[in-house]
Amino acid sequence: MIDIQNVVKKYPLRHGREHREVLSNVNFRIRRGEKWGILGRNGAGKSTLVRLISGAERPNSGYVTRNMSVSWPLAFGDAFQSSLTGRDNLKLICRAYNVDFEKAFSFVEDFAELGPYIREPIKSYSSGMSARLAFAISMVVEFDCYLIDEVVAVGDYRFVEKCENELFTRRKDRAMIMVSHNADFIKKHCEKVAVLHQGKLTVFDDVDEGNAYYLSL
Repeated sequence: MIDIQNVVKKYPLRHGREHREVLSNVNFRIRRGEKWGILGRNGAGKSTLVRLISGAERPNSGYVTRNMSVSWPLAFGDAFQSSLTGRDNLKLICRAYNVDFEKAFSFVEDFAELGPYIREPIKSYSSGMSARLAFAISMVVEFDCYLIDEVVAVGDYRFVEKCENELFTRRKDRAMIMVSHNADFIKKHCEKVAVLHQGKLTVFDDVDEGNAYYLSL
């Protein structure tokens, strides 16, 4: 289970003299195997919430308790060492998570479809190439809960379909938290939904009800 209790997140403005409260007293609980959608307009704080759940950032107050393993946000390529090659970045991840490198490399090389660029520095990649590599690397480490931050639009229709099969079919028993502003995507993949608006998170057990509330904002 992941338990988010009374979480507040603020960011400094004007050289720290003022703060903007992005998340205000957020409460949220995700159990094993549950598929949750987080809907919100651009700038609502969805990605901030994902970073807090992943542990990449800490709240100003409140608690995030994780009793299952949680992925980094899928296709989040900012964590790469840009001077290293795609292959070498994969090697670092494999060491950190105790994953067999040769087996992982075979999968990533085939899945990401980067060709010879897999052996080139990340700084030479386009944003799409970096996202495809990040998604492929995410699939070589098994987690109890996957964080999905607008991830599967990382290529053409064929590649998106391949991503969805790898994630939603092969790992259908895992918990997932999907962050989006696309209500149709959330309805397709989620059984519960929460809407983030003006720092407040409103939780719905019924996806249609949550989508209707989101579309009314």
